[in-house]
Amino acid sequence: MTTGDIRPRSGDDNTRFRLTVVDQALRLFAEKGYEATTVDEIAEAAGISRRTFFRQFRSKEDVIFADHESQLAQAAEFLAAAPGDPWETVCEAVVQVFERFTQWREIAERRYQVVRRVPALREREIVTVFRYERLFTDYLRDRLPEVPDLARVQYTAAVTATHNYLLRRMVRGESDAGAADLRVELAAIPRGSGRRPGVDELVVAVFPRDTPPRQVADLVARKLGSL
Repeated sequence: MTTGDIRPRSGDDNTRFRLTVVDQALRLFAEKGYEATTVDEIAEAAGISRRTFFRQFRSKEDVIFADHESQLAQAAEFLAAAPGDPWETVCEAVVQVFERFTQWREIAERRYQVVRRVPALREREIVTVFRYERLFTDYLRDRLPEVPDLARVQYTAAVTATHNYLLRRMVRGESDAGAADLRVELAAIPRGSGRRPGVDELVVAVFPRDTPPRQVADLVARKLGSL
């Protein structure tokens, strides 16, 4: 063990520990290149031993996306505990992810610069994005079983893509959009259709065959207005 080796702890301490290692790894990748940087160099820069590194991360590739593990875990906890409308709950979970990335903006910026240069890392990023979509889709399947599955998948793909678009613009320095801006954009995404009790009910009206069309329209409008 190296002198001053930082031991990870549970909860917030472990998150901070992992972010420290991620930050140092991304700094070295940006300075030296991904392929040229070794695990030993990352461990030394973070003040930990090689053994401690591998207790927390499986590889150099794993450390780049390590903060996503914390993000996914926190999002899952929020979804499990949140009451209210499931569509709104997914939006709020997405906003919380965005806010945490805003707090860790330097890490997000460094990762973007590193990932865009390494094809294998871009592929890993696609897989990571899909994990968010799957988390949100599974949640909607559980809370809204009556909604068509395609509608749920379309919705979670749209909210995730909206989040990623604004985040990438932020890390590229093209936008200062914040959580409020993201909420506005998410609110504009159509919710999936599905029949729920008291919602989207079918109304059937029966009239004599010889009823004038104008009278039919007036009667229907009057009846619907009283529902």
